[in-house]
Parts: sequence; structure tokens; C-alpha cells
Amino acid sequence: MDKKRSLQLLEKLSNANGVSGFEDEVVHLFSEAVKDLGEVTEDPMRNVYVRRRGNTGHRPVVQLDAHSDEVGFMVQAIKPNGTLRFVTIGSWAPVNIPAHKVRVRNRDGVYLPAIITSIPPHFMTAEQKKAVPKISDMAIDVGATSAEEVKNHLKIDIGAPVVPDVRFEYLDHRDVMLGKAFDNRIGTACLADTLRELDGQDLDVDIVASLSAQEEVGERGAQVTVKKIQPDLAIVFEGPPADDTFSPEYMIQTGMKRGPMLRDRDTSIIVNPRFQKYVLDRAGAKGIKAQHAVRTGGGNDGAVINLYSGAPTIVLGIPVRYAHTPYSYVAFEDYVSALKLTVDVLKSLNAEVIGRF
Repeated sequence: MDKKRSLQLLEKLSNANGVSGFEDEVVHLFSEAVKDLGEVTEDPMRNVYVRRRGNTGHRPVVQLDAHSDEVGFMVQAIKPNGTLRFVTIGSWAPVNIPAHKVRVRNRDGVYLPAIITSIPPHFMTAEQKKAVPKISDMAIDVGATSAEEVKNHLKIDIGAPVVPDVRFEYLDHRDVMLGKAFDNRIGTACLADTLRELDGQDLDVDIVASLSAQEEVGERGAQVTVKKIQPDLAIVFEGPPADDTFSPEYMIQTGMKRGPMLRDRDTSIIVNPRFQKYVLDRAGAKGIKAQHAVRTGGGNDGAVINLYSGAPTIVLGIPVRYAHTPYSYVAFEDYVSALKLTVDVLKSLNAEVIGRF
């Protein structure tokens, strides 16, 4: 792999604006990154399909999936004082929202800087200082003083998407990336790099990649992509929340710099145990770091793909510290391990192997 190329793609994807339903920037970046690797198409939902160059149409079909959207917000109403009432897009903890910088898209498509409001401590009561803030009590401040200014001068409408305003950084001395939206721009980049690593390779399976929209609001895009692709097997790239900064050692199952996490179970899926074991065994045989996890929450596109197609499915996640907040860390070595493991598995697959799952 070309580390410089990968980091450049990761930077562009992390910085891109793309809450659920507004993934256009991410779709463009991904499509440009893979345009020379196969037939690239897009549907009206902004799902992207890449049919790998070299597919024959007469072999088992492997769907590689990642989702393009990120968690964020949407403008619900404009208050008389010029602040914006909003709702969340995707899952947020209210305590992580106030006092952060965001970007609000206006009707010209320009993203304007703004701040999520917070009451200065000087004006807080003792009870307010202890209480968890309610989202319904928050607002977005674009620096205006009236609703008329917001509507007519700034051109902000109800329904405008809002994203955290965070810029990507690569911390070379720690080989760690810092940025927003690694759930799931890290998976998006790994999907593109997997196709590039396989370019020109002889395989015994056909590969169709899907960059699915609207995962954070109910795996909606994957419900469309799986029906079009009709896979015989699936690998889903994710950016799962890391647990190594708050869990006891024996409970750490998604630790940074411990390799990709293969999820045994969450509330949406129990992965195919035979396929899961096959991948973990190959990781061990190749000396690639990997970990697996049993989760009591969460959900992902793998559940939809498995449910609609019945195809053996695994979820391969690159650990993201502080997912679903404005700022996240990802170790580049985990990204590399995920890429190496996926490429190795895909090279090993054929109809007979898949039939054993």
C-alpha cells in the first residue's frame, strides 16, 4: 500500500461534510478514488457500487461494504433571536454536544461556521451545573441576532444539515490520526484501498463494493445495495467505538493498536461463526493483529446484508476512540492490519471455501 496516498484520502474523507442523507461530498471523493478500479455507478439514494475490474459474472459474489454517512445534526427551526433549534442525526450523548464548533449548510451549499450554545458558568445555577443538558434546550448560534438575518442574509433554511467543524491531523510521532467522522470514513477509505490492493490480482470470486448511505439512521442504504448485489458472502468495514480507555483489561475487546475488531454479536447481528473463525484463524496464521468482541449494543450494515441475502457475513471494524463525538483517534497500524487481513482473506476464497460456511 501507499501510505501517503492512504493518508491523503483519509484526510479528505474525514474533513468532508456528510451527515446521513447528505453524503454527496463523500460519494464524490470515494468515486474519484476508485474510478480506475472497476465500473462505478450510483443510485438516487447516493449509494455507490463498484464492480471490480476482472469480475467474470460466473463466480461467487462477495459484497464489500462501508457506509458513507456520519452523525451530525439538522436544523429544525429558527428562533426569533437568530439561534437554530436542531435535532440529532444518528446517536449522540447530550453531554458531548454543547460548546462545540460546527458547520451549517446554507441554501447555496456553503457550510458556515457556528457554535452549539452553552450557558456561561457565571449564569448557571448550582443545579444546572450538575445536570446533564437536554438537546431540546440547546441551539446553534451562527452569530446572528434575528431570524430575518438567518433566513435572508445567511440563507439558512429549516432542514439544513450540520456537521462538527474539525480538521484531520496525522500525528506522525504516534502514528495516530485525529479527526471527525472516522465512523465510518475509516471504513470508506479501507474499502477503496482494498480494491486498489486487489487490482490486477487473480481471484476466484467476483467482488462488488458498496458504499452505502444512511447507516447511522437505520442501515437504510444497505437495504438497497444488498438487493442489487445479491451476494454469496459479505465483509462489512466499520469504525466501531474503542473501549480501551475506560474498561478493565479483561473486558477490552476493541482496543487501539490491537488490530481490527471482528464482532461476534451486537443487537442487530450474530455473525456467521464459521466465516468468523476462518478469518480469525487466517489472521493468526499470518501474524496479523486482530481482536473480536461480544457487544450489548450497536448495529451495522452487516445485519441488513445478512438478513436480506442470508450470505455469511462478518463485520471488520477499525477501532475508533470517542466515536459519535466531534473528535476521534484511530491508529494507522490498525488500518493497515484491517487492509492486510481483508486482502489475504479475499485471495483465499473460492466456491468450495464459501460452501463450508
